[in-house]
Amino acid sequence: MNPLASLTDAVPTPFWLDDPQRPESHPALVGGTRCDLLVVGGGYTGLWTALVAKERDPGADVVLIEADRVGGAASGRNGGFCEASLTHGLGNGLERWPDEIGRLERLGRENLQAIEDTVARHGIDCSWERTGSLDVATEPYQLDDLAEVAEASARYGGEPLLLDAEAVRAEIDSPTFLGGVWNKDVAMVNPARLAWGLKRACLDLGVRVYEHTPATKLDEHGAVIAVRTPYGRVTTSRVALATNAYQSPLRRHRPYTVPVYDYALMTEPLTDEQLASLGWRHRQGFADCANKFHYVRLSADNRILWGGYDAVYHYRGRVRAEHDQRPETFATLARHFFTTFPQLEGVRFTHTWGGAIDTSTRFCVFFDTSHHGKVAYAAGFTGLGVGASRFGAETMLDLLAGDHTERTELELVRRKPLPFPPEPVRAIGIGVTQWSMARADRNQGRRNTWLKALDRFGLGFDS
Repeated sequence: MNPLASLTDAVPTPFWLDDPQRPESHPALVGGTRCDLLVVGGGYTGLWTALVAKERDPGADVVLIEADRVGGAASGRNGGFCEASLTHGLGNGLERWPDEIGRLERLGRENLQAIEDTVARHGIDCSWERTGSLDVATEPYQLDDLAEVAEASARYGGEPLLLDAEAVRAEIDSPTFLGGVWNKDVAMVNPARLAWGLKRACLDLGVRVYEHTPATKLDEHGAVIAVRTPYGRVTTSRVALATNAYQSPLRRHRPYTVPVYDYALMTEPLTDEQLASLGWRHRQGFADCANKFHYVRLSADNRILWGGYDAVYHYRGRVRAEHDQRPETFATLARHFFTTFPQLEGVRFTHTWGGAIDTSTRFCVFFDTSHHGKVAYAAGFTGLGVGASRFGAETMLDLLAGDHTERTELELVRRKPLPFPPEPVRAIGIGVTQWSMARADRNQGRRNTWLKALDRFGLGFDS
């Protein structure tokens, strides 16, 4: 079977959002209003900020505004890997914050548990599964790196399981797998239903939610901040910006992230026989160890989500709906799928989609405040925001309150990454980096002079 034939009937829409249980959107804000805290953005970061703010102070008047629909962007179309890591993996954290990595790993595990507790407490129906995730080697040179990752994880409180080729194929059977590490501090989740469940929890606690309400301008007037929207103005004493891949109303915020498009396919539900041919009894997610990597997991109804590989930047960082579909990437992903799982020949894909990721030069979240401490923002999660967004919310609220906490003392919080350069240097640099990363994958992982220079200055590009 030609792998491309598997795409014949796929609909161009995110699988998670193509759900009959998708809630109706709330009306836009019309007219002015006042509140104690305004949250700008209705993805995970904004939803967690509003929810935690109400849990901390039930009497606070909290308003959340969203330009489109809650959960309609990255939060409703990602792979659904809810990871404990706050640093885009232990390796990145060790390289950048070696003196506080133990604390960051502990805070990440506590954050993951707090998410699980919230899901249970509010009865959020999001197919939460604490299965963990596998990092798999598909080239021999990657095996030593996996062993180092496992050793480091155990040193900082993790409980990794290092698997040889036979053991990893006993978990998920692919002829391409040569070894793996099973990280237990990961949950699989239906990402859209998590966002919708957080929205409902916010409403239950009294948060006022307005969808189809973009923030167009932010002004300071003495002790208050005025945020303009198309049909009115919100006056508040504190603002949490959670716009992530989308353009922030705060100009100084914008150079620190670029939107990178990531793409995914979803198969039809597997039959019992097809699933048995893979093993996969423990339902872990997995990702391979290449620079241009794939991320893969099972849905609640035993479909396979197959995503990643290409990370596409559009000149000047344009975020547009037409970028959500990229047939050449879908064709590449389909070919790779059947190389990894030849026993699934004949399986068809039902959905194709993409979306923008907020990428920073250090691959993980950063923070800052402005307007004399009345405005805070968190952004740059670089594809690992499902879990880390809650940590980002707690940290923003600490910063807005002026509290000195374990979170605000972290170097990760106190220092921002280097910004991306302006165009056209930005696009040229990203293009050279992508070419170099693909070349390293073809060359036993060897990094060329360009990548080594980026490493030296703590710069990077990822999704």
